[in-house]
Amino acid sequence: MARVTDQDIDPAMMRKQYRSEIVHQETLAGSPMDQFALWFQQAADSHLFEPNAMIVSTATADGRPSSRTVLMKQFDGRGFVFFTNYASRKGREIAENPYVSLLFPWHPISRQVVVTGTATRIGRDETAAYFRSRPHGSQLGAWASEQSSVIGSRAELDRRYAELAARYPEGEQVPVPPEWGGMRVVPDAVEFWQGHENRLHDRLRYVLDADEWRVERLCP
Repeated sequence: MARVTDQDIDPAMMRKQYRSEIVHQETLAGSPMDQFALWFQQAADSHLFEPNAMIVSTATADGRPSSRTVLMKQFDGRGFVFFTNYASRKGREIAENPYVSLLFPWHPISRQVVVTGTATRIGRDETAAYFRSRPHGSQLGAWASEQSSVIGSRAELDRRYAELAARYPEGEQVPVPPEWGGMRVVPDAVEFWQGHENRLHDRLRYVLDADEWRVERLCP
């Protein structure tokens, strides 16, 4: 096999010792969303780049998975919300199979949060309220991009955007695209992962059981 670069890079030799405090089960919040709020604030206070960035994994009806990075825009006791074109690949897969996984990869602070649950569309009023809060250019971009569809060239995408910018100049209200909106992931399990030296990581998972959350510790 041809070498990819002029200098060999061996990923097997890449390793880092994680050094952090032990996470004790009795110190966790009563619900995963309260615990997430605490860790999310700490991630933001650590000045991580886009701590709301998460990997969203979906699958087709026959189980073929796909993943991508998406920005989480809302969270509360009901779950985690992101926005997308419903005709995109993830939108189509969620329509076929609502079970999804979210991963918040906070590598600089040796933490990650893994969520599994079910995705459902949020109400159009909620979608419209968020859409209005977006920068004008991002509103136009939601119209210009038929997300996940094949396009002939970058020039074609730029042309679409320019036409929309002429139709809806800065200061003029842009309508919400009919195929664009929010997805709420309602969790049934949330795992909080804290890295430790010798790969003896903490993995504490909230699991929904008969409408109540119980916590279990997993081997790393």
